[in-house]
Amino acid sequence: MAVDRLCESGLADELSFLLARTNALSLAAGNVALAAHGLRVRSYSVLALAVSGERPSQRELADFLRLDPSQVVALIDELQADGLVERQPDPRDRRANVVVATDAGVRLHRVAHHAARAAEKRLYSVLDEETQDRLAAILREIAFSSRG
Repeated sequence: MAVDRLCESGLADELSFLLARTNALSLAAGNVALAAHGLRVRSYSVLALAVSGERPSQRELADFLRLDPSQVVALIDELQADGLVERQPDPRDRRANVVVATDAGVRLHRVAHHAARAAEKRLYSVLDEETQDRLAAILREIAFSSRG
């Protein structure tokens, strides 16, 4: 198999490549698991943050998810059209909106969350639980240390 042969290349030792490949595998598994619920990883991420109770603004969602603001607007539009989230005025800034889950969004998130976690569990099952926890801690450190 070509993938096996290419694993011997120098690229297979580069952290950025390994993270990108693992991310691609993770997104693909997540999208398959979430498709049955009418979601993809990006829309699920917006819904999960809307359910969190943090009342994120559209700008905060874009910054946190590292997406272009226009992509976030499109994701919110889709979720709102499906009755899963709503925009409400941001009490901190009258020019902005916060995104809040509806009751239907909360219910869907509950089910979709289990599907997403099951897909994650399958993908990372090559690692024992302690290693998964260490990996999560390392990735969290990289993702949020510089807040970049």
